[in-house]
Amino acid sequence: MSEPLHVHFEDLAVGEVIPLGACMVDAAALEVFVERFSPGWDGAYGAPDAMVYALWSRLFADKASGWAQSKVLAVDGLRYLRNPPPGELIRGRMTVMGKDPVGDEKGIVIAQHDLLDEAGRLVFSCLTRALLARR
Repeated sequence: MSEPLHVHFEDLAVGEVIPLGACMVDAAALEVFVERFSPGWDGAYGAPDAMVYALWSRLFADKASGWAQSKVLAVDGLRYLRNPPPGELIRGRMTVMGKDPVGDEKGIVIAQHDLLDEAGRLVFSCLTRALLARR
């Protein structure tokens, strides 16, 4: 039996900051990722942008798995500021920037997502628009 969906459109407030969790840039995973998806990238430069995106996507998907979210409509304004080295712990956060009800049954949540390194420096940032069910 699946768990009930706990986070709906009304449960998120504009300005709210939601931690997405943390993950480490694993050296072995970096090596495999570079070999398969970024040939020619030197792993000494850290995780390539595509891997940084994949790490963010996984953190967000894990966090939103219990949400009444039907789909992410857009991922815009991607910014890559640094390539974290192997062993670096990165953490994610989501800031609700706006909400727009769409009828009685659903609404759009606009959010900024950030990945930060251990020193609190910005690694990656993007904007999303997601469709959530209303209560």
